[in-house]
Amino acid sequence: MYFTDRGIEELEQRRGDEAVTFEWLAEQLRTFVDLNPDFEVPVERLATWLARLDDEDDDV
Repeated sequence: MYFTDRGIEELEQRRGDEAVTFEWLAEQLRTFVDLNPDFEVPVERLATWLARLDDEDDDV
């Protein structure tokens, strides 16, 4: 189990029944990076990965 699994599990437990838009998610990611600029690269990678999930040309 990765350390991040705990955070993911907490997110699922606390907010798993909610529905969100990608617009809302993007705004939360921007706010997080504004507050935590050291995480800009990982957040950028996550956002890009999510945006391209359906791209057949990209290798995961």
